[in-house]
Parts: sequence; C-alpha cells; structure tokens
Amino acid sequence: MANHKVTVLVAGSWGTALAAVLADNDHQVKLWTRNSEQAQEINGARKNMRFLGEAALPEGIEATTDLAEALKGAEAVVFVAPSAAMREIAKLAAPYISEHTCCIHATKGFETDSLKRMTTVLAEELHRKEEELVVLSGPSHAEEVVRKQPTTVVVASSNQEAAEYAQDLFINSYFRVYTNPDVIGVEVAGAIKNIIALGAGLSDGLGFGDNAKAALITRGLAEIGRLGSAMGANMLTFAGLAGIGDLIVTCTSQHSRNWRAGSMLAKGLAVEEVLKQMGMVVEGIRTTRAAHVLAEQYDVPMPITEQLYQVLFASKPPKQAVEDLMGRGRTHEIEEVAKSWGLHQSEPPVI
Repeated sequence: MANHKVTVLVAGSWGTALAAVLADNDHQVKLWTRNSEQAQEINGARKNMRFLGEAALPEGIEATTDLAEALKGAEAVVFVAPSAAMREIAKLAAPYISEHTCCIHATKGFETDSLKRMTTVLAEELHRKEEELVVLSGPSHAEEVVRKQPTTVVVASSNQEAAEYAQDLFINSYFRVYTNPDVIGVEVAGAIKNIIALGAGLSDGLGFGDNAKAALITRGLAEIGRLGSAMGANMLTFAGLAGIGDLIVTCTSQHSRNWRAGSMLAKGLAVEEVLKQMGMVVEGIRTTRAAHVLAEQYDVPMPITEQLYQVLFASKPPKQAVEDLMGRGRTHEIEEVAKSWGLHQSEPPVI
C-alpha cells in the first residue's frame, strides 16, 4: 500500500501501539496528546513510559500537542480516546477533518449517559453517516503489539471499501487484519467483554480456579450474544475474533486492566481506590453501568453483569455476588441459548 498520512488520537497505550503498527507500515504518523512532556518523550526517547514502559517506538511516529497540525492533510484518522472522552475529542477534531478522510475508531465501550456506541458518537460529532466509519477490534494487548508479537484483529464497516482501506493501512507480518460488515456486533462484543474480564479478575482474586473462569467466559459469551442479538448484531461475529477471541485474551491475561481491576476489587478495595491505583482508564467499570441499563431497556437477562453492577455500585461483597450467581434457578443450556439468541433449537447455537 502507498504511504499515507495518518493521525492517531490519543497517545494512550493502545493509541501508541496502533501508531507503531502504522509507522512500521511506512505511513507518516502523527500522534496527538495534550501532554507536552509525553510528546517530547515520544519524539526524543522514542518511548511512552507511562503506558508502555521501555518498549521502543519506531522513528516514523511524530507526537504533537497541536491538534490542527496533527490533522493537517490526514488521509485517515484513528480515534483511540476513552469512551467517556470520545465525544469531546471528536468535537475538537471535526473542524480539521476532510470529508474524504477515512475515520476509524478502536475504543471498546458505550457512552455512559446516552448508551450510544462509539460509531454513533463519532457520526454525530463528525457529521458523517455511520456507514462511512470503521471500527477496529479484537484480541490485542498493546504491550504485545508494540513488541511486534503476532496479533489478529478485525476492522468492521458496512462500507466494504472503507473496511478494506483500513485493512490495508494496518495489515503486516505481525498484525493480521480481517474485515467484517457487522459493526454492531463488533462494538457490543468489545464493550461487554470488559465486564466479563472484571468478573474473571474478581474470580481469580477470590482464589477460585480454572473451572470458575471457564464457566464465566462461556456464560459471559452468552450474555454478549443476548444483548447483541437484541441490538441487531450478526451472531456469527461472537464466534470470531471480536467475540470469543477478545473475550479469552481479556479474561486470562494480567495485561488486562479490567482483569487487574477485578482482582483488586476481590481484595476489598473500593472502586475509587482501584482507579486511583491503576492510574489508567478501566472501561469495564463504566460499561457495567451502561450495560445494566441496556439489559433493562432491551429486556435481556445478564446475570453476570447484574452481579458486577451490584459489587461496583451497590457495595455488594464479591463473594456474595458469586454465591448468588451459582444459586440461580435451574435451566436448560441449549434451550436458553436458543431463546436468548433468537435461534430455533434445531439450529446449532453459535457459542
């Protein structure tokens, strides 16, 4: 692919890692941050110590605090702001983005107050149709990507041309990219898996074993599928990289912020203390609040999400939450999945 001018907003761990992938592909990469010291560190030492430690960044990344300069001439913009800041960043960036610029986001979460997906938020602030936008998601720890460890993700858009353009921007020998037309499914899976990862960290923090984690991941996938089905997703998405792939990596790795936050909650720390000690955004906490409301809105059962909501926002003891999950009424697995996912029992459930 020809060399392109690409801007990444903002310079957190994932934004920086994606900027590194783009620079490795010989694109001209501008990485925007509000922090002048961080910009100087990236440009001088070729490191982002706060988010990625000693990992070396390629020379092709130029960090800047000037948003207008960062976006000047950009052929593609990659939004990697936290979900709570996405609307603000998009609004600031909108005046400097051409109508021909490909806009991609790689943020996993919902807007807490409006419950909107990130694609919807971007479409509103950039005055674009959702069909023009692309979402990048999948099992991808920034710490591994920046070290060029093999990683595979998806780019989703109902516009195949836009998806293939994004695919070509990112794909290389260590970062494999598939396309997927199911934006809703990819965004729902990416958001809800953070909740399940909180639960996995909590389970490990309580000293439970692999049996508990396997059950949590499997039943968590069922919850993702229920909500996704109600919102209009393609069920096959949840059997792929954005679904089960991302769920596994986030629930089983100590790189995962959400796993670490859940583990700390299990040890009795309050949410505020967990966030203070982490020093970084934990999307699963915000998403739990949003998903709690969405489950009621779409009338779908999400028992793991409900118990985590009680732990996070109603001071429920983690161990009691696990006991309540295990003590739920008996049910038939295939029957329940078929009903929740809108399948006939004669069809194999995608799980």
